[in-house]
Amino acid sequence: MELSGRLNEYQVIGRHLPSDANPTPKLYRMRIFAPNDVVAKSRFWYFLSRLRKIKKTNGEIVTLNQIHEKRPQKVKNFGIWLRYDSRSGTHNMYKEFREMSRTDAVESLYQDMAARHRSRFRQIHIIKVIEVEKTEDVRRQYLKQLLTKDLKFPLPHRVNKSVSKKIFAANRPSTFF
Repeated sequence: MELSGRLNEYQVIGRHLPSDANPTPKLYRMRIFAPNDVVAKSRFWYFLSRLRKIKKTNGEIVTLNQIHEKRPQKVKNFGIWLRYDSRSGTHNMYKEFREMSRTDAVESLYQDMAARHRSRFRQIHIIKVIEVEKTEDVRRQYLKQLLTKDLKFPLPHRVNKSVSKKIFAANRPSTFF
């Protein structure tokens, strides 16, 4: 499965099919990032079959909900725990991202893992995504530098637009001051 399009966050709740031995089986809930609900259900069965002796043929999905961001206009820091398969083995990792929503942070994670580690969507298992509220809880230096007070981004190459200037000039203008 290729990561094409925008990711959504889904809450999938499923269980083993009821039987005479177990009329009320235990419910299992997962938060899964996927492009659509079909992929979300597929990933749910993939992870559940690895955790418990339940597969799609002897189980059922009780509910499937899409989770929306509470404050999508606020910039937040996210910490993501993941596990991925590389060419040499399986590795655990923690990464931090500064994004507007959880889905944006996970999209950045997939792009970053593809760029730095050549890891595909199917090789990455997201364990946990949290929002890091306190600035002292941020671990990575590339995020700490953005949390300093009165942060400014200077623009060294500014071109002045004067109103009374001609459209065409005989000499090339100098834009460095």
